[in-house]
Amino acid sequence: MELKMHALGIIATLVASAHAARPFLEEPDTGLDLVVGELAVSVLPNLNDMVCLHDFDWAARNYLPALNYTYYRQAAGGEGSYRNNMEVFANYRFIPRQMQDVTPLNSTLSTSILGYNFSLPFFIAPASRGAYGHPKAEAGLVEAAGREGILYARSQYATLSIEEVHALKAPVFPKFYRAPTLEEDQANLDEIARVGALGIMLTVDTYSYGSRIRGIRYGFDVTENRGYRNVTWDYYKTLRNMTKLPIVLKGITNVHEARDAVANGVPAIYLSNHGGRQLETSPSALEVAHEIYLQAPEIFKQVEVYADGGIRYGSDILKLLAFGVRAVGLGRPFMFANVFGVDGVQRAIQLLKNELSRDAANLGLADLKALNTSWIQTVQSAWIGFL
Repeated sequence: MELKMHALGIIATLVASAHAARPFLEEPDTGLDLVVGELAVSVLPNLNDMVCLHDFDWAARNYLPALNYTYYRQAAGGEGSYRNNMEVFANYRFIPRQMQDVTPLNSTLSTSILGYNFSLPFFIAPASRGAYGHPKAEAGLVEAAGREGILYARSQYATLSIEEVHALKAPVFPKFYRAPTLEEDQANLDEIARVGALGIMLTVDTYSYGSRIRGIRYGFDVTENRGYRNVTWDYYKTLRNMTKLPIVLKGITNVHEARDAVANGVPAIYLSNHGGRQLETSPSALEVAHEIYLQAPEIFKQVEVYADGGIRYGSDILKLLAFGVRAVGLGRPFMFANVFGVDGVQRAIQLLKNELSRDAANLGLADLKALNTSWIQTVQSAWIGFL
């Protein structure tokens, strides 16, 4: 018995070592280079050649100045959380069903967020400095969201002001960081309410700027370090009394904080590790959703749950929805698509919509809202991943 366990231990070590040594690719090889050919640096490929979200990353990396691209791409530490955000989805296998009538599927893709209806269960997540990607900054993101009927979540550090974003006539949830004083907080909240925002996403995972080594090389840590923020439940309660808008907590990374959110009357929580930009080895949203499912599944019925981080395919969205997530955010992919302007962002939305629909159909789903954990494998093995 001891010999058998020793052998299993050796195999597990070898598997772990092989995984750790495996090189990380920014995007899989799906033949893009064969289509675009020897494209010169600082030149955009044909938008029609972009057929998946990873293609937009490649296009932005080839087109943008290194500083601009790095601002979007950077992540904390050795960027393990950034990598894990994308790769963890492969650990969860689907359980497809055959002999199903899936023809009603496309009529079930819509969702609601805090009572507001949207055409799809994904949205443009908060990301700052839109001008690093396009001269019109966030305008392409906002206009594309409006065209396709999805939510645009504005970063507090967006290039365009909240008034400029509101003038583009798209449904908006602004992201909110604590200001140095409550007086400044009140002024910010009043401005958000005045332009007709639907709610507020309070960032709770940013006590300080992350240790983003890739970005430090370009001075981002020096120019944007905002010191430490004191974001507590007392602060949340104070903030709640300062506005009538619903406050969503963005940056929940464990089941304990999710429970506390329910206990404190939070209307919705947002599972996120900030795109892996804040704390190295922080868990992905998918792992947190799994943890909540195992330890407190009732939370998905008590509050609305959103999530972001590493989503690049329609199948990724399906896995989060299966656990009970209501809507899924994407940041970097849409920022990269924005190098093409509004048409690029709209194409990215449409490509993801088509993937979501096709993948759900091939899963055997007739109704996206019927998706639950019976459609994915959720039993974790102790040493090789998921059974």
